[in-house]
Amino acid sequence: MELKGKKVLLTGGSRGIGPIIAELLVNGGADVAIAARSDSGLREVASRLNNPKARIMVFPADLREQAQREYLVNNVIKEFGTIDILINNAGARFLSRLQTVEGFEMNFALNYLGPFLLTQLLLKELNSSSRGRIINVASEAHRACPGINFDDLQYQKRYSGKEAYAQSKLASLLITYEMARRLEGTSITVNALEPGNVVTNFSRNNGLISWARHIVGSFMHGKVVGPKEGAKTSIYLASSPDVEGISGQYFSKNQAVRSSDASYDGDVARRLWQLSLDLTSLTQVRQIFL
Repeated sequence: MELKGKKVLLTGGSRGIGPIIAELLVNGGADVAIAARSDSGLREVASRLNNPKARIMVFPADLREQAQREYLVNNVIKEFGTIDILINNAGARFLSRLQTVEGFEMNFALNYLGPFLLTQLLLKELNSSSRGRIINVASEAHRACPGINFDDLQYQKRYSGKEAYAQSKLASLLITYEMARRLEGTSITVNALEPGNVVTNFSRNNGLISWARHIVGSFMHGKVVGPKEGAKTSIYLASSPDVEGISGQYFSKNQAVRSSDASYDGDVARRLWQLSLDLTSLTQVRQIFL
């Protein structure tokens, strides 16, 4: 699938691997809507992109908040009309317990519930594309979570930032596979990926000491890669004809790999799906597809 003329919504486009993904999409000729919290960061990224044949738009939005996600979708649809590719790249790790304005734990809200809602709201537009693709940027950190803690989903009783982050990434994979099952027979595919052990400003929101520990830990736990290498699998899933029609897979370095056993639990995925619809008040949304 060529990127030329395709309309793409990329979240988390102002930092980490986001700007590189945006650059590669634009260089491929795609029209790209880039979303992130930082207005100045978005405009700085857009100023560096240069392809007169591609349309580039920026949309400041705090994807931790439901109203902001709905605002983003409405404005992107207004400007682009439709979306061919959705790349749910926005994410962060919060080591201290923080809550969104809706009362959701921050890791859960940004890394899982935000992409879930954004995807639901764009299903009609993605289905109108001849080959709609949903790409969820996950993480190998999901392997540290043995299962979804439905008894304390928001970590109100006992908080661990690392555990909350790992759970949010496991949830992302569970819902990727569940969505792939529910979208069988449509033109939409949905896959997840891990970008590798990328050295960026990830975790810097927790303070310089925490960020330094994260960097040291990255080097200690295996080969690290730069943002350009980390962006490659996202672009592969967005553009390669090799994955045409492939759905419900987890990719690493452009190859489908097996995720943790817990991520394939269909009963947990269905329970999480229904709970997520209830939490976002979307029980009746997009039932034509799901």
